[in-house]
Amino acid sequence: MPDYGQYRALAPPTIAVYGGRYIARAGATQVKEGDWRPERLVILEFPDVASAEAWWNSPEYAPAKALRQSCADAQLVIVEGV
Repeated sequence: MPDYGQYRALAPPTIAVYGGRYIARAGATQVKEGDWRPERLVILEFPDVASAEAWWNSPEYAPAKALRQSCADAQLVIVEGV
């Protein structure tokens, strides 16, 4: 069975290729309102939405994405910045 540790090793270089960087990566969370209780939260920043989309659909990220999808449940959104 695939290991999430493999994903953590494969993903960062692909993020960097598209100008992305980690803002938060599985640090402690404090829910202040609502009932959402994330077990793991990762926030990435890209130069723009187009770069984030390009990374998500890229051949570089495809193997890592397939691995993650096989061993973890995730929610993903792309949000346009200010």
